[in-house]
Amino acid sequence: MFKKTVTLLSCLTIALSAQTVTHNFEDENLSNWKTNAKWMIDEDKSSMVLSLIQESNSSAFNLCYNSDINFTNGTVSTLFRANRGKIDRGGGLMWRVQDSDNYYVARFNPLEDNFRFYIVQDGIRKEIASVDIKLTGGWHSMKIVQKDDMFEGYLDSKKMLLAKDSRLKKSGGVGVWTKADALTSFDDLVIESK
Repeated sequence: MFKKTVTLLSCLTIALSAQTVTHNFEDENLSNWKTNAKWMIDEDKSSMVLSLIQESNSSAFNLCYNSDINFTNGTVSTLFRANRGKIDRGGGLMWRVQDSDNYYVARFNPLEDNFRFYIVQDGIRKEIASVDIKLTGGWHSMKIVQKDDMFEGYLDSKKMLLAKDSRLKKSGGVGVWTKADALTSFDDLVIESK
């Protein structure tokens, strides 16, 4: 009986500590988000989406993240659409964001036909893993699964990347990211913390 009670309490504790937050941008503004470029929530057909409309003047990276969410392990996913960009195109997810100079990022770039994991430390981006992949235009899904120092990257529900890195261990915020003139839209940002 004691063993069953302990097991039940452990399961309840795990269930209570898991948290899911969804940003579908329908009834939302960016007042709680940190940005360094011009982002806007606008209508796209019948849905509201978050879009980069003007690149940063002060950085090569365009950031929009929410540090109210304390993410260490779990899943982060979003829908994204690469709208345009000549120097760079596409974008992706950022997580364990400490500040604008320290975080992990996963991004897809249709100009280079690749999907990559990076770490940004002290504002310097370093590649962790990469895979070549072509995607058609339009909306696609991206998902990151983080467990301690292991992370997996999915595009359109297919596992494409697996990497190990322990340089950013602290929990941090979550958001979206593009580079240079990559004007990209995002929708349904879902964070499942464990």
